[in-house]
Amino acid sequence: MAGRRKPVSPISRSDAITLAAKLRDCLFHEFSEPMLLAQAFLHPSAVSGGVGSNQRLEFLGDRVLGLIVAEMLHEYYPRENEGALASRFTAMVRRQALDRVARVINLGRYLILSRGEEENGGRDNPANLADTCEALIAAIFLDGGYQAAYKFVFYYWSVIMKEESSPPKDAKSLLQELSQARYGVLPSYKLVDCTGPPHAPNFQIEVGITNFPPKVANAGSKQTAEQLAADILLKWLIENDQENDT
Repeated sequence: MAGRRKPVSPISRSDAITLAAKLRDCLFHEFSEPMLLAQAFLHPSAVSGGVGSNQRLEFLGDRVLGLIVAEMLHEYYPRENEGALASRFTAMVRRQALDRVARVINLGRYLILSRGEEENGGRDNPANLADTCEALIAAIFLDGGYQAAYKFVFYYWSVIMKEESSPPKDAKSLLQELSQARYGVLPSYKLVDCTGPPHAPNFQIEVGITNFPPKVANAGSKQTAEQLAADILLKWLIENDQENDT
């Protein structure tokens, strides 16, 4: 349409090429389209509108990571059942794991942020780092295909995978065990709200036990939001030691 301007990227192609060169050895991939890599570092605060940021890549990267981790676990633990694999899977794809890998590569150094986000500690924000790591996985996948993404994920997530000799218990499982043992009831989960566009939804989940104050968490999937809410309530119960007050 005549007269309509294309959005201007906050990063030039030459800067994107420099970025790709700096990260090549850490990513085990040489980008044929450096601007795709640069977009993985574009925080929503740095662009007008979410479509130009790294949010769409984050959405894709979450799915790519899940597939690769599932394949890794299926190959590495041939004698474990579905439940054990699911526990390991949850631990490996959660935000803490992504944040950890992002810090190993020092992704925060390359984030493109608004001045306000920068001043508020955006480069060290675990959520920003985890989201960027997911976006980076998607960028590698789109530029180099599944094998390129697999090589990256395998290198960094193999360490995490091998740290647990037995399947870890996720927050929901731990909360359920505590709730049944102490109070004789199961935790209840409720979807409070769902906002955001279809490609980047935000689910708000509430979890409660008997008469204790319910806890709420937000995430891009119901499962993740439930885990986060369970973790918040679990920590609250332990810290407040409500066992003798019921």
